[in-house]
Amino acid sequence: MWTCKNLWKKLAPLARSSSTLCRQNARGVLFNNERRLPLVPQAHMSSGTPGGGGDNNLYYLLVGATCVGGGFYAYRTIKGDKERYQERINEIASRPNKVVPEQPITEAPGEQAAETPQEPSVEPSPVEVTEEPPAPVEPTPVAGSLPAETAEPQTTTESAAEPATVAPAEVPAPTPVEFPSHAPYLLIGGGTASFAAARSIRARDPGARVLIITDEPDLPYMRPPLSKELWFSDDPSVVDTLRFKQWNGKERSIYFQPPSFYVSPQDLEKVENGGVAVLTGKKVVHMDVRGNKVTLSDDTEISYDKCLIATGGIPRNLQVIERAGEEVTKRTTLFRKVEDFKALDKVSRDTKSITIIGGGFLGSELACALGRRSADSDLEVIQMFPEKGNMGKVLPEYLSNWTTAKVKSEGVAVITEALVKAVSFKDGKVEIKLKDGRVVKTDHIVAAVGLEPSVELAKSAGLEVDSDFGGFRVNAELQARSNIWVAGDAACFYDIRLGRRRVEHHDHAVVSGRLAGENMTGANKPYWHQSMFWSDLGPDVGYEAIGIVDSSLPTVGVFAKATAKDTPKAATEKSGTGIRSESETEGTANSPVASSTPEPPPVPEQKDNYGKGVIFYLRDKVVVGIILWNVFNRMPVARKIIKDGEEHADLNEVAKLFNIHDD
Repeated sequence: MWTCKNLWKKLAPLARSSSTLCRQNARGVLFNNERRLPLVPQAHMSSGTPGGGGDNNLYYLLVGATCVGGGFYAYRTIKGDKERYQERINEIASRPNKVVPEQPITEAPGEQAAETPQEPSVEPSPVEVTEEPPAPVEPTPVAGSLPAETAEPQTTTESAAEPATVAPAEVPAPTPVEFPSHAPYLLIGGGTASFAAARSIRARDPGARVLIITDEPDLPYMRPPLSKELWFSDDPSVVDTLRFKQWNGKERSIYFQPPSFYVSPQDLEKVENGGVAVLTGKKVVHMDVRGNKVTLSDDTEISYDKCLIATGGIPRNLQVIERAGEEVTKRTTLFRKVEDFKALDKVSRDTKSITIIGGGFLGSELACALGRRSADSDLEVIQMFPEKGNMGKVLPEYLSNWTTAKVKSEGVAVITEALVKAVSFKDGKVEIKLKDGRVVKTDHIVAAVGLEPSVELAKSAGLEVDSDFGGFRVNAELQARSNIWVAGDAACFYDIRLGRRRVEHHDHAVVSGRLAGENMTGANKPYWHQSMFWSDLGPDVGYEAIGIVDSSLPTVGVFAKATAKDTPKAATEKSGTGIRSESETEGTANSPVASSTPEPPPVPEQKDNYGKGVIFYLRDKVVVGIILWNVFNRMPVARKIIKDGEEHADLNEVAKLFNIHDD
């Protein structure tokens, strides 16, 4: 008791602020009844600060501890509930059939709704009905969903839902690869040069795997028949079959090889002995030269070891036509591809008038072809060009005038020295205004005004484009970079005899493609071949040319009387092929006799009819170009004359090497 008394005395000063009643009670306990221990516990319940303050603090401590304990218990309970809740969510999410009914509501794949069940902004799914802790309680189903216990037995629904949940994870793998990711030999472009290169590569490397990429839907084909023989076919289905009769009467297809010749792109890497595959309808839009890979228009990448660029060219158009508007554009054909031939064939049968702008090879060939067709229909065919005669940039004036007369005889209305000033569409007709005031009204226009080399890849590949001739500049081996070659119309090469050139003809595509293919396999051969080209104005008149044939150069023509065998038709009957560059032989030719004292060449005698002959083009008194007019299968002789690069005193004697006077 004394201990309690001493303790109480020590606590007494703390009771000064308590009520008077509390102080009196305290004194009574201490002095009057010191042995009444039961009163001590009552002091613990006092509300006074001095006497009962310590006991109240203890009470507060106990209450606080209780609160803390309760909070900790609630925390642990909530945490455990959340864990069990999440486990339940995962269990439900692992069942595919739980989300199938939800797809029409969320319009998203099933597992997307299951992966984000706690986002309040997402439309409710079967597992986000409540956020309350008691996870073991089955969530209330939402409209369109099924409870977990009722969905599990539905095996048919579950199996039907499996593709929906597995598909997103298998998107890259389900469909087979359409083409290989790597090609040892990659050829960009599906024309003659690429096909010639592919054959050359396979000849030197029989196990080579060659991939040709072309933006056209067709396999490699030859272009010359599109403006020549196909138009003279009697077969009404020629547009579909693309088979034609050559001048010699034999039938063939424009395609170099049938589809069975090629390997499917997806099998190229698997074929034991390699092969040639063609990837159609794909365009290469970017080249990574350092990484040795190309990018297609669909962002697909294909790597390569060696690459050939044979992209050819794009037909030019007149600016006045491009600015004329949509109605004129719809009625204009830029002739180049199979689809252009089909479109123009249809136009020639459905319209009354076609105007061809351009007097070069293509324009004159199409004019003669359509003129022949107009004889059996009411089709009006008009040809206009700025020169004085057909092929005025190539032929000497007298021969150009004769050719113009020949074209007119085919039923073509030829308008010479015609410079187009404006084109418009009025009253259902295309109206062409010339600078001299003449106006031509027509239903359709064919623009045959040249070719622009396709060099879009030059920028991404870092390749040089020739500023004078256009095209990719290449060395004597047709090489643009260490593992990149260029062939065909897009190649600007250096001719050791004639200087830097760019040629847009079939034979050049064949020869340059063949050489590029050989060099891609390690041949390292220079380009020395003088390619030839030819043009036919129907089955009766044709010519072959080699070298630089420019009407601005001095020319010498030697002509003779033609016979029945001096026509393109007779030439193909003899050779057995309509593509005369394929019939060329590498036969040797005797060197022409050269004079030690060269004299100026004589001026050719003008005649009204030029049956057959040879036209020499001179530069510094040296023959740099030759045209064989209705003279065929003599190209090796012409090639040797240009290769020798000698001056000749009498070109009439040189002309005898071509046997033009033989019957």
